[in-house]
Amino acid sequence: MAGDESTVVDLADLLRHPEDLDRIPFLKSEFTRKKAAIDGQLRAGLQDQLQITQSGMNSISDGQRTVNQIKEEMIKIDKLCAESQNMIRDFPNINLLSQVHRNFTQVEAMKANIESFDGRLKDLEHLLREDDQDIESQPNILSIHYGLTQLRDIRDDAMDQIKRASDASLESHLQDYFTRLDDVIEWFDDHLGTACMNLIPLVQAGNQGMVVRLALIIEEEEKSDKKVQALQDAQREYKDLASRFKSMTSGPKQLRGYKEKFLKTIEARAEPNFEKAEGRFLEEPEKLPKIMAWYFNDLNAVKLGMVSLMPKKWNVFKTYTDIYHRMMHDWLVKHIDNPELSPPHMLSIIDWSEKYYAKMTKLGWDQKDLHPHVLDARETELIREYRQLIVKSVDEWMDRMFAADKRSFIERKPDTLDNNEHGYFRTKTLGDMWRMLKEQTAVAGESGRTDVAEGVFDAMFRALKSRQSMWQKMVDDESIKFKQPNADQEGMQVFQDWLIAIANDQIACIDDNEDAGQLGYLTRFQQDLEPLVTPKYMAHALTELDTLRDGFVDLGTHCITTFVSLIFKVDFRSTVADFFTSKWYNEYAMKRITSTFDDYIGDYSKVLHQSLLDILIEELADELLVHYLSSVRNKGAKFRRSDPFTEKFKDDVLTAFEFFQNLNTRADLANVVTVDFAIIKQKWRVVDKMVRLLEADKAAVVMVYEDFKREYWDLQMNWVEAVLRSRDDFDRSMLSGVKAKAGEVYVERGLETIMSKVK
Repeated sequence: MAGDESTVVDLADLLRHPEDLDRIPFLKSEFTRKKAAIDGQLRAGLQDQLQITQSGMNSISDGQRTVNQIKEEMIKIDKLCAESQNMIRDFPNINLLSQVHRNFTQVEAMKANIESFDGRLKDLEHLLREDDQDIESQPNILSIHYGLTQLRDIRDDAMDQIKRASDASLESHLQDYFTRLDDVIEWFDDHLGTACMNLIPLVQAGNQGMVVRLALIIEEEEKSDKKVQALQDAQREYKDLASRFKSMTSGPKQLRGYKEKFLKTIEARAEPNFEKAEGRFLEEPEKLPKIMAWYFNDLNAVKLGMVSLMPKKWNVFKTYTDIYHRMMHDWLVKHIDNPELSPPHMLSIIDWSEKYYAKMTKLGWDQKDLHPHVLDARETELIREYRQLIVKSVDEWMDRMFAADKRSFIERKPDTLDNNEHGYFRTKTLGDMWRMLKEQTAVAGESGRTDVAEGVFDAMFRALKSRQSMWQKMVDDESIKFKQPNADQEGMQVFQDWLIAIANDQIACIDDNEDAGQLGYLTRFQQDLEPLVTPKYMAHALTELDTLRDGFVDLGTHCITTFVSLIFKVDFRSTVADFFTSKWYNEYAMKRITSTFDDYIGDYSKVLHQSLLDILIEELADELLVHYLSSVRNKGAKFRRSDPFTEKFKDDVLTAFEFFQNLNTRADLANVVTVDFAIIKQKWRVVDKMVRLLEADKAAVVMVYEDFKREYWDLQMNWVEAVLRSRDDFDRSMLSGVKAKAGEVYVERGLETIMSKVK
């Protein structure tokens, strides 16, 4: 399952863009060639393994035959020995006398050893105390080892004899007698362990004599352990036969394992250095080569100063290298398997692999000689994980910041918005978000790999587009609460402030003022991105950046549109409902609306970005026009021939024109509002078309509609029907004639007009 996922990921990397599909034939031939090469290598490797296995089996068979021959020869020797006893007259008596003499000699020797044991032990303790004063050189260590070896053999022989005796009552007394020997051995082992732990410093200090003495002791103990092991094997396999040879029951009886202890001290010496390196690495991952300088200094000291002082068969340089390399492997793998590893630490480890093998090459080691691979050959996987770590960090940061914004937005607490240097409302996390993206871009760039950077930028594009979508959804969800009839309006002003702040944020992302040397966040992001990716990816990135730029514009505009729609849904709910009814003629609804507009513009012109202020004014004009035209559907809307509706329409339009035209000349909006009043005036010409539909004679209605339709191709028939039905002289023939004409008139589709919004 993991292999399938890896394959999918590899294919995703290779076929990232649609144009990569053209590379499929090339990729297929390339993979076929690689597969053929790998199959050939596997066949050759299998043949080599078969030959090695066959050779090993032959060697095992030869060894088995040799063992059987030795066994047969020893049986023959035993048989000849037994037969020879019958060839000598009085052999049993002679043999008994020989055994008595031999036993007597052994007893005398054992007695002498036991009597001198305590004195010899005191001499060794004296030598150990002398070495305590010169622990770096330990001049007596060879003499101490020789003396301890003799005393150990004495103890082992004595304990062996007491165990084979018929009376074992003295065994515990004898064990107590030899207790002091264990203490001295432990003392000696401490000296020997200290020397082993300081072996590299001894070499570096030029104390070659101590190194040689230590090597002689360990070599001698290694030989002794091999003899003991051979004896134990012989006694286990040929117990009856081995018991007849007295020479096989004398000497050391137990494995002492000094060679194994020596190898463990190599690891024990390196462990504190790795622990110390770990602390420094966590603080300063970029200094890993410097932190690990001790590692190569140790191996270099072994190569130059220790090899000639140790037995050649030990191959001490390879021994040290194998142990150190395994520890380095374990140390690095422990870190890369840590799910909490940060991207800088992961990158440092990835870079370290190549540097590590380069330094080992200088020491004389090829990469193929060092097993296992220091990173388990996981560089490709680690690079992918490194990229994923950055992506995860980006996603987590974006989620946390949006969660904070969402909480503040929904709760609408005071002081949750900021003002920038121009006084515009802004959310508190926008600058933090772009700062975080810049930092993660730098982290991706430090990898020196375009595939890492490109993967990270893809994630950033997704996160930014997702943030735009989430903001829009949240704005829509919250605005609905205020648009419901009889909805609680508490907190609406703060909500409107948030809409302005969100809209300002979008402009800040794309607001480039080259003359002032000020660039928007998105342009600066593009400048950081471009040096880190391939030209091919840059073409894709430009498309993504354009999509983001459009998204920022759309979200900013959407917030302004929502802001305006709230004004009409909340502030003008009852006012708009009276348009074209009997109340309309006697009230100044349009004047009240423009006065409210004036209040809003006065309140928000200082905290809204200049470019958005123009959009706000245009949206107010458009939304007012749409609601004005749509009011023909109001309950009680009716136009009678006798009513002065034409003059009332004219009065409303002039009131609206007066307001929008004067905005450009207001002192508080000087050099701020740049809306072209001519555009607003042109859109409002549609009111004249509506009036013509209302005042035209029945016979001329069809012609008026045709003229209307040709100028406004997206004129909705449902709205036309509502206008006609609002006439006091409406009849079905009028509507039928208009519908018939609608089927005959052909108009070319163009840009949407204001009538596309009037349903």
